[in-house]
Amino acid sequence: MYDDILIPTDGSETVPETLAHGLPIAADNDATVHALYVVDSRVTAAADEDTSTDLEHSLEDEGQEAVATVEEQATAEGLETVSDVRQGTPSKAILEYADEQGIDLIVIGTRGKSPREKVTSLGSVSERVVDNASIPVFVVRNAGENE
Repeated sequence: MYDDILIPTDGSETVPETLAHGLPIAADNDATVHALYVVDSRVTAAADEDTSTDLEHSLEDEGQEAVATVEEQATAEGLETVSDVRQGTPSKAILEYADEQGIDLIVIGTRGKSPREKVTSLGSVSERVVDNASIPVFVVRNAGENE
């Protein structure tokens, strides 16, 4: 049913729980796991000229570490992996990647923000992905967060 599963990662505390759900689905379907980290171009654009290049490199390094974590765990489960670090607006980049790569399922974590937090942070990446995806999206809420 699922040949290619995308697990976007931001390197946060939600990733282990997201993998705990996503990797068994991939294993059950003998699917390839795609790990994607998006360097948020809005963050790098907001930095001043003197620090923007250093910030961009730092975020790209963080992204490489984040996708490596997903790859290591997927490989340990005997799964084939593909990884990528891109720049852009996270929700848009996730959906573009899914379309380009023929992804069948997106497994994405959420921090379970309160309504007030969503308003002040311009919404949730996972919400935007769910609202705009043309394929199934499995959302994993981080246990214990903002219940």
